[in-house]
Amino acid sequence: MENPLPSIPAKRYFTIGEVGDLCGVKPHVLRYWEQEFTQLRPMKRRGNRRYYQHHEVLMVRRIRDLLYEQGFSISGARNKIQMLLQVNRNKIRHGKEFFKEYEVAEISDSQFDDVVEFTPMPQHDAVTDPWQQVRLDLLEIRELLLGTGD
Repeated sequence: MENPLPSIPAKRYFTIGEVGDLCGVKPHVLRYWEQEFTQLRPMKRRGNRRYYQHHEVLMVRRIRDLLYEQGFSISGARNKIQMLLQVNRNKIRHGKEFFKEYEVAEISDSQFDDVVEFTPMPQHDAVTDPWQQVRLDLLEIRELLLGTGD
């Protein structure tokens, strides 16, 4: 069994070496990930020294988990993080109450086909039925991911 990562101390800023120790990756890997994941943008000060904030340390841990533990490719991890950020943006935009009793579930492509394409939707006005809008959004995302859109 692998050693768990250490807890993140209550500090405002972390150096690249500290983040490497907290996340179990080398500093050169962190610099590479900054190029690959646009969401990871540590503050730079004198001499281009990087200073990471708490949320960025959490992001590095998420990236590490996706790449090293779950076996995602860089591209797959980038897409997964983008999707998670979009879900969070939607929660904020539509209010947390809308998503309060629901968790975001991981489903395979075949399960997605079963849910989206073959489930008859009740006939409701899209403006008054938020699930109809969610369905339309999911179909649009699927088209973007599969490259079948315009």
